[in-house]
Amino acid sequence: MAAILILISGCGSGGGGTEAPSGQTSHFPIVNPEGGPPAGNSAGTASIPAEADLEDVTSPDQIVGNGTPESCSAEAFIDAVALGGTIVFDCGPDPIMITLPGPAKVFNDADPDIVIDGGGLVSLSGGGLNRILYMNTCDQDQVWTTPHCQNQDHPRLTVQNITFANGNSTAETEYDGGGAIWVRGGRFKAVSCRFFNNVCADEGPDVGGGAIRVFSQYEGLPVFVVNSTFGGAEGYGNLGSNGGAISSIGVSWTIINSLFSHNSAVGYGANPAQSGTPGGGSGGAIYNDGNTMTLTVLGSRIQYNDVNELGSAIFFVSNDHTGDIIIDDSTITNNIGGSWYPAYDGISMHSDTPIAVTDSIIENNS
Repeated sequence: MAAILILISGCGSGGGGTEAPSGQTSHFPIVNPEGGPPAGNSAGTASIPAEADLEDVTSPDQIVGNGTPESCSAEAFIDAVALGGTIVFDCGPDPIMITLPGPAKVFNDADPDIVIDGGGLVSLSGGGLNRILYMNTCDQDQVWTTPHCQNQDHPRLTVQNITFANGNSTAETEYDGGGAIWVRGGRFKAVSCRFFNNVCADEGPDVGGGAIRVFSQYEGLPVFVVNSTFGGAEGYGNLGSNGGAISSIGVSWTIINSLFSHNSAVGYGANPAQSGTPGGGSGGAIYNDGNTMTLTVLGSRIQYNDVNELGSAIFFVSNDHTGDIIIDDSTITNNIGGSWYPAYDGISMHSDTPIAVTDSIIENNS
């Protein structure tokens, strides 16, 4: 079935192109998610812990739409996110893309649990112009709820069975990176999601996360990414200065049965930026920076990502040398570019970083 496109405030339509405002990446093309790669690594067989699995949405708090595509407006979705709780969609039987005029924002004093479930039919788009979803426990505009905003257990945001496409955060200056989703504090996980054609700033030594950027999760607990796809095919990849798909500072990740391919870290000059360069260009798929943290990759595939500087597949730098990497039953192949590979081609890390690799293929990376 053909996807139904809901276009708001003059944003572009699927398959076309949109000229971005001054200060944003120009002429960022828009993809129609319909027909795009499915969510997840079909060969992944890693077990999924209960806390990383789909949330129950049988008793939703908010329903976007009343059975027709027209009722599933951007405004209805943005309002639902502001209220929080469990959010589902009733837009009819066909796939639909809802294009937002600006990011939906989580309010920290609303429901502490926010679940956004697209039922496998809904795509949220930034129209090539805007970020799609934002949560920040330390943003006063979203209401401070504790005296330790950088380490509180809520809100807990889950996105599942949904696609994020055509997000663009290049105009964001204070909270940069995260073309589709930007998160600080609380908890965050993505289950059975697709991330297509999202972009953040294309230069800078620390900015990154073409699709997702995350900071300071509660008590250092990991972000779960499960059965999800970032890119997946040529023309669907995500792009940023660092971390073509995902980027974080001081955050642990557990990635299960997921696919990262055709994502790009396009900055140059690395971090800190070399003299005469803007910096960036590391972590074709994943950019992990900070101190004590763990990157766990289970049952996943990372391939055909590219960089200009370091870590064609993964950039992992623990500044205090306390972080570690765990890779099991995964394939990391044919990632392109970069240097500084002390142990495995495609993975940039300190030579003393503990890395445990089991039942995995890591080869043909350059």
